Formats: sequence, structure tokens, C-alpha cells
Amino acid sequence: MIVALDDAVITVSRPTDSAPHRSLHGLTRTLIANMVQGVTEGFEKRLEIVGVGYRASMKGADLELLVGFSHPAVVVPPAGIEFETPQPQVVLVRGIDKQAVGEVAAQIRSLRAPEPYKGKGIRYAGEYVARKVGKRA
Repeated sequence: MIVALDDAVITVSRPTDSAPHRSLHGLTRTLIANMVQGVTEGFEKRLEIVGVGYRASMKGADLELLVGFSHPAVVVPPAGIEFETPQPQVVLVRGIDKQAVGEVAAQIRSLRAPEPYKGKGIRYAGEYVARKVGKRA
């Protein structure tokens, strides 16, 4: 791929129209666009905590989750990522790297993924959890 910077405009062009060059052209353009958006606006993932007694709080820069374990789960933010809890049941993961924000949000969700019977757990905002019918008498 040929990447050129002309008067604050980044241009990505491909050497040929072969299939690998076309796919790499789109990938390169998207990665550069995500870098620009990350630096100017930033990325954010919103997580919701559902369950009686489940909540999140901040301990300094660390995120402390009470999600049904005998002890609080503490998540230390990696470099470039910050957490915010505007409400006890809402966690915001923010950063400039789209991939890192998504990965940290997925790691937090994996601590207590939503279960299909009662829907308790940590889910992405707006995520649909398919509910199952429980045992019948």
C-alpha cells in the first residue's frame, strides 16, 4: 500500500487491482481512520451490570466489581485505558485505541457473562440476552 500525506490529507492507494491488494487497501484505510478518530474523539464501550447486589465502583484508577463472588474482582486498567462508573450498574471503558478498548471491555464482561436463565451478569449496553425457560414442574 502507498500511504501519502498531502496538506493534512492522508491518501491510501494500491499498486494493483488484485484481490489481496484490494482487501489490504480497505484494511489500511480503516486502521488509519480509526487512529485519527481515536486521537480526536476517542473510543468508548459501555457495560451494564444486571443482578441483585451486583455493582461497580472505582478504587483510585482501578475498577472494583462486586458480581457474586466471595471477594471483589479488581480490574487494573492497562496503559491508555481509563474506567468510569457514572452509576453503580454502569461501567464506561475509554481510550484512544479501538482494539484495546474492545479487548478490555471483553475481559470485564468475561468475569461474569450474562447467563440465559435470569439474565444476570455483565453485558454490553444494548446487548440482547436470549432467555431460556427454566425447569418445569
